[in-house]
Amino acid sequence: YAQAEPLYKRSLAIMEKALGPDHPDVATSLDNLAALYKEQGRYAQAEPLYKRSLAIREKALGPDHPDVAASLNNLAALYKEQGQYAQAEPLYQRSLAISEKALGPDHPDVAASLNNLADLYRAQGHYAPAELFYKRSLAVWEKALGPDHPTVATALNNLAVLYDDQGQYAQAEPLYQRSLAIREKVLGPDHPDVATSLNNLAWLYMAQGRYAQAEPLYKRSLAIMEKALGPDHPSVATVLSNLAKLYRKTGREDEAKALEGQARMIQAMKR
Repeated sequence: YAQAEPLYKRSLAIMEKALGPDHPDVATSLDNLAALYKEQGRYAQAEPLYKRSLAIREKALGPDHPDVAASLNNLAALYKEQGQYAQAEPLYQRSLAISEKALGPDHPDVAASLNNLADLYRAQGHYAPAELFYKRSLAVWEKALGPDHPTVATALNNLAVLYDDQGQYAQAEPLYQRSLAIREKVLGPDHPDVATSLNNLAWLYMAQGRYAQAEPLYKRSLAIMEKALGPDHPSVATVLSNLAKLYRKTGREDEAKALEGQARMIQAMKR
């Protein structure tokens, strides 16, 4: 991030000088810098950049342009990440309406807007509307991208998580399994998204007391994460913590403590 920030700032300054402060390309530069701040949790710095980008696009392109929808989505995501759901929801809804009008109801960008709204509702425990939007999002992506696309795998995973949250394990399991199968086929067996699918399926099994099925999935997930992302990545700490929970549930206290210690070390390094 420290190396990226001055490059984004210089890019923005060049764009503003060459094209003027209200050019759509300036809005794109503002978005990029805002995204950098958002990734670092620097929300107070990201927000005015996203707002300025939105204002430029609305003025230059009109209120119903797909790029305006993208800006609304970015600002909504910033609010959602901070738990400001009441501010995020109308932005997501307006973004969806613009995308549907401009691109048609079966466009992948519409599916993305539907998925974002579903995520927002799930975060608030509004499961019925979340399910509706996840299912519609999945249907659009399957039609537009084909049944074996990685984005379809993500949509399946999201719907499975919704069912998992509600303890509807019989509905969640086949979705997790299909998501995993797509990711293994398309991305290869050692991709971090495969590790995420394995972790999620293992969590489902553990919640049902199916420890013998969960353990090898956690171990494989951990091995992939360590190899792909490095041993000190936060995702590695997450899987270590989950596997430690399994060990505690099966009475393996010493093994659990060792993994919990590893997870704490990784988390401390990232603070």
